[in-house]
Amino acid sequence: MNPTTQIQRYTEGERSIHWAVAIAFFLAALSGLALFHPALFWLSNLFGGGPWTRILHPFIGVAMFVAFALMMARFWSHNRIEDRDRQWLKQWRDVVANREDKLPEVGRYNAGQKMLFWVLVVCMITLLITGVLFWRPWFAAFFPIALVRLATLLHAAAATVLIIVIMGHMYLAFWTKGSIKAMMRGTVSARWAGKHHRGWLREKIKQG
Repeated sequence: MNPTTQIQRYTEGERSIHWAVAIAFFLAALSGLALFHPALFWLSNLFGGGPWTRILHPFIGVAMFVAFALMMARFWSHNRIEDRDRQWLKQWRDVVANREDKLPEVGRYNAGQKMLFWVLVVCMITLLITGVLFWRPWFAAFFPIALVRLATLLHAAAATVLIIVIMGHMYLAFWTKGSIKAMMRGTVSARWAGKHHRGWLREKIKQG
């Protein structure tokens, strides 16, 4: 195969769902940070002030979860941990040193990307459940105050983890040349696929 041949990595629908999650994440993160600490309350100006921020944040969160649920349904089968992923993790020194030629063949996603996916799943579910528990005025009154306080703490913890891993995801996406193009245009070169996801490239070739 010609190294410059373009291979479809993401369909239009997959890219649309990804960007819907990304936009909702930033809106939820900014509005959530505005409510998290007085020093960040100025962020509420982006949403029309404090009251509107409190009203909009949970609805944005629900929209983010719905979009992510669609993405999860589409990609979960590609993120199952396999033996080659365990070996990939054992060779973390080669990963850090960018010695990809010494690593096991990677499928559509490598072990690091798969771990990110499952961390996102846990965080999103935690945020939804805990958010409902202290969502005023709709649901919080139905639960004991101790549970509401615990939910608030867990919500903040899950949000912190989510923000950190998404920032890491963004950094690695920019660091790995060609990744942003894949999510913008949907295609990657055969050279890129052969270097980063050889197993996935073999599958694409077999499929014709």
